Amino acid sequence: MSQVPRPSQLTACPACREPLDPADNFCGCCGADLSGAPPPASLDEGTADYRLALPDPGARTAVRAPLAPPAPPGDGPHRPGWPPGTDASAGPGAPDPRTGAVLGVPPQAGHPAPGAPPRPGAGGTGRSCGSCRSGMIDKDGYCEHCGHAQPRERDHMEHELPGVAAVSDRGLRHHRNEDAYAVSAIALADGAPATVAVVSDGVSSATRPDEASAAACAAARELLVTALPRGEDPRQATHDAILRAAEAVAALAAPARGPLQHDPHRHENAPACTIVTAVVTGDLLTVGWVGDSRAYWVPEDRSTQPARLTEDDSWAAQMVAAGLLSEAEAYADERAHAITGWLGADAYEVEPHTASFHPDRKGVVIVCTDGLWNYAESAELMAEVTPPDARTRPLECARQLLAHALDGGGHDNVTVAVLPFPLAPEGAGSA
Repeated sequence: MSQVPRPSQLTACPACREPLDPADNFCGCCGADLSGAPPPASLDEGTADYRLALPDPGARTAVRAPLAPPAPPGDGPHRPGWPPGTDASAGPGAPDPRTGAVLGVPPQAGHPAPGAPPRPGAGGTGRSCGSCRSGMIDKDGYCEHCGHAQPRERDHMEHELPGVAAVSDRGLRHHRNEDAYAVSAIALADGAPATVAVVSDGVSSATRPDEASAAACAAARELLVTALPRGEDPRQATHDAILRAAEAVAALAAPARGPLQHDPHRHENAPACTIVTAVVTGDLLTVGWVGDSRAYWVPEDRSTQPARLTEDDSWAAQMVAAGLLSEAEAYADERAHAITGWLGADAYEVEPHTASFHPDRKGVVIVCTDGLWNYAESAELMAEVTPPDARTRPLECARQLLAHALDGGGHDNVTVAVLPFPLAPEGAGSA
């Protein structure tokens, strides 16, 4: 007996874009009901809004059975909305008015993204559903009326401070955003401005990678904004910040225990992530990293040479450095992106890489995870996709780089921070 043919066969889930088998009635990734779903829009149509705004709040959501019909007004207990940062997958904290620091909180708390749904005030009646607008959102983030899961606040984040801007997005294929960032605009001891950016990519094969990246960014940023105003050397501060981040990630590891109950042969591994930092102080640019998140230098005058400022801790980089494979051969291998350095309790001894530069011209520093550089790997390609007005419009530059990654397929989480160089004198310490 053959199956009854469906009116229009989907090849990808319209909610999360996970590939589907012909017989699927529900998405195996997000649980969306496919029985009455319309065919998905083209990639260009589905990603156009990423250049300027948050995705539609009703898009990319999973569905489960309603728990209960909505109660009439006045019946039952009051259900307050979610304040920023209460979701376990959200970045920690809000902007610090003393340092102009932002730690990956939703865009509504920093630079508002055009088109983002309004959040209720302190006296509001709760968070409204992005699909049916009933407002009955349970503690797990699902609407009790229509059953749709609500977009996580960490799915898309963006902020702009004087001298630095950052954007992070879940991408088109992952069910959550495991990247994080932290950006700060501070004043040094002599009153001169400085900017700090920290970007981290959670290791998906590890436990709780989203928590690892958030912890790394928070810890590194905290040390940098404390040490730099005291006059500490930026390179030494960067080294110490990465070690502090490594300690924070290692502290997330659960106590050693036996095999998991549902799989006697599988043990829980420790949270892990990569990290890359950039600090601009006067005419000095300092970067630090562990793993394969990268920093690039893109000059404003595109007739001059761009540069990649970091060297990956990866299998491919080791093969090239040892002279065993050419760069093309190494990065074509399926093991190319296996990292050889990371932060986490099960990491080898963490050895932060640091480097300082004195650029002799104007430009921008691009700090990003592999969700972006996979689509612009060389310094020349990164410069090609970086808009010419990046130094004067860093947030729009970050948005366009995100859009480039999504247009290329968006197979991973995407996070990018843009730091103009040199800094404007008025850039210090304002949020």
